[in-house]
Amino acid sequence: MKRYAIYGAGSLGTVLGAYITKNGGQIDLINRNQAHVAALKEKGARITGTVDMTVPVTALTPDEMTGKYDVILLLTKQLKNKEVVTFLQDYLAEDGVIVTLQNGLPEPGIAEIVGEKRTMGCVVEWGATLSAPGECVLTSDPDSLSFQMGRMQGVPEEKFQEVKCLLEKMCPVQGEDNLTGVRWSKLLINATFSGLGTVVGGLFGDVSENADARKVAVRCMKEVIDVGHAAGAEFAPVQGKSIEKLFYYQGPMKRMIATLLIPIAMKKHAAIEPSMLQDLKKGKPCEVDAINGVVCREGKKYGVPTPINDRIVEIIQKAQDGKIELGKGNIRQFDDLL
Repeated sequence: MKRYAIYGAGSLGTVLGAYITKNGGQIDLINRNQAHVAALKEKGARITGTVDMTVPVTALTPDEMTGKYDVILLLTKQLKNKEVVTFLQDYLAEDGVIVTLQNGLPEPGIAEIVGEKRTMGCVVEWGATLSAPGECVLTSDPDSLSFQMGRMQGVPEEKFQEVKCLLEKMCPVQGEDNLTGVRWSKLLINATFSGLGTVVGGLFGDVSENADARKVAVRCMKEVIDVGHAAGAEFAPVQGKSIEKLFYYQGPMKRMIATLLIPIAMKKHAAIEPSMLQDLKKGKPCEVDAINGVVCREGKKYGVPTPINDRIVEIIQKAQDGKIELGKGNIRQFDDLL
């Protein structure tokens, strides 16, 4: 019998595990948070927000893991990926795969440890928040849930289809040959809406529905596209829409149109709370270096200026160090760059 696990079953992982279990799958939800795991064991996964369900699930802490898994869905933060993936390889079947659902560009680092033929990547196109131990809020509309999934060289088609079938127990999965393009498209969304959402201490909608924030957002998106092009990336469509056609511009007229399109494009995801903001609220270090920081580093590598992303990183790091407060007024810190 095949064995599946979600490692790092926090907000997204708990929702995913609940859907998979509810729709007939068997999967272990693994998390270091003992209170969360205890609540899942006792009461099941309680999912509210745009849905309302409670699902009995199999939950455990890492020290309770045994045997080998055919598929491990990785949903921890990237901050300790080397340590986490090294730990997980002892629990991975010989022909098993680690599927990273993390932000940024995590696949190369994972492949260095377990090998390309055991590494897949999946982009999550929905959001959730952990509201209490065992309880999560799904913040995206149910009809807007989807995954985009790709693989590194050597992953067999049979394994790819196995993972696809597993994830489809929650929502549609778009298989992509262009994994790099999928990652860059998601990086654009996260750098813009998670990055700026964190800066203003709010939701994706606090960026997309605010006129001043949109002016910064559209420039952030252009920076990511410029850097991605320099890195050789071909941006993949997101839920059937071309990010470049919608938001890339050269002159002021196209920039104005792109700015006006932002609230329409983000309408179904306006209630998402950035994961970086969730971490900072809990007093945890966030993964800004794996999101906006990637754009900045790749920009320097290829000689592409990234002033908006540089400023986002600077503000979030200051907030993380307790030097400034996050709030709507922070959008004024970009005035000199517009």
